[in-house]
Amino acid sequence: MLQIAKMLQNVSSRAAGARHVFSARPVCSRVNFQAVRAASRFADVAQAPPDPILGVSEAFRASTNPNKLNLGVGAYRDEDLKPVVLNVVKKAEGNIFSRNENKEYLSIEGLEGFRRATVDLLLGQGHPAIQEGRVAAIQSLSGTGSLRVGAAFIARFLKGATVYISNPTWGNHRNIFGDEGVEWKHYRYFDAATVGLDFKGLTEDLTAAPPGSVVLLHGCAHNPTGVDPTPEQWAAIADLCKERNLLPFFDVAYQGFATGDLDKDAFAPRLFVERGLEILVSQSYSKNLGLYGERVGALVMVVQDKESATRCLSQLKRLARALYSNPPTHGAKIAAEVVNNKELFDEWKVEMRGMAGRIERVRGELQAALEAKCPQKDWSFITRQIGMFSFTGLSPAQVDNMTNKHAVYMTRDGRISLAGLNSAKVEYLADAIVDSVRNC
Repeated sequence: MLQIAKMLQNVSSRAAGARHVFSARPVCSRVNFQAVRAASRFADVAQAPPDPILGVSEAFRASTNPNKLNLGVGAYRDEDLKPVVLNVVKKAEGNIFSRNENKEYLSIEGLEGFRRATVDLLLGQGHPAIQEGRVAAIQSLSGTGSLRVGAAFIARFLKGATVYISNPTWGNHRNIFGDEGVEWKHYRYFDAATVGLDFKGLTEDLTAAPPGSVVLLHGCAHNPTGVDPTPEQWAAIADLCKERNLLPFFDVAYQGFATGDLDKDAFAPRLFVERGLEILVSQSYSKNLGLYGERVGALVMVVQDKESATRCLSQLKRLARALYSNPPTHGAKIAAEVVNNKELFDEWKVEMRGMAGRIERVRGELQAALEAKCPQKDWSFITRQIGMFSFTGLSPAQVDNMTNKHAVYMTRDGRISLAGLNSAKVEYLADAIVDSVRNC
């Protein structure tokens, strides 16, 4: 103990001496830690602009106007403008929980029952392509994730191919392909004069596209315009793709939700397969099952032979492994439970028709209100368009007036989501539109 005490005393003396020596030196000025922190290696990272769609919802939430109306995000609302969980989804979840299923990882390609159901919905049960094994399907993160896997596949295996995207289109399409380093160009789609399809411009642009290019097509309920080709026009587009050796890539985000009929909304991709074309398809269950936050979707490839399908699936899995490893379980189980259970499947179709019917009804009410308030303008395009969106043709200045004066929140391209409108708000919206058209 005595030795330890002496050792501590010596250490204390040396420390005191050290303090004395240090204090004898010139005192250094205090370090400016704020300046050090400001010199971040990330100081040159630019501020990204707000998302044109999700940013609308953020602005809506910040508004204190009691009359505010959110017509930006494409999410279904009931007549009270509240989010909806389908009854069939609640029943499916009850079945899943009653089985006390585990939370293990899914395989990279996803839940087998979900993948099988998804392909059946797309092509029809028992389709020859399914029976012949010519379909590669991978569960992915809803429509966006499925498109991103498809973009990565194009970047790797179709090097140099340009993706042709409609003008206008869903804003995220350009980000998805551009961030994968895939070149994209627009093809004409919307005719502002007729508020309809510019079919002549579309065919001219796709005819001029180099062979081997990819054409991104909206399977139904084109976003943002709500303007779809007729069956005859779809057939002509399919023939053009075959003649020009163009690869169709369908974005199917609204199957069954657009018209209330699953088969009718799958007309275009089925037609292209029947014409002998290979296709890619991104599918989503966000709208038709209301599984927005579950991120449930799939990427499907229909090719010419079983061997190619096997190889393509192996590469899709490799890409998915690096992007997110495994898809989420719960939403896929819900979708599989609904589609593979006849009773639930029939009930789902009824609920889909109900959602599509409510949107169709407020379309008619809005058109009637606008015609009464502003009869000198043709508003018939509102009911000619299809799906959850209406492309109003409002200019950015008019949209600003809608938001700043009337607290109607929408994207600046003039698109409104009719899924966020109810009968009680139709007159208010019509007044805002007429004011903006007349005064801006």
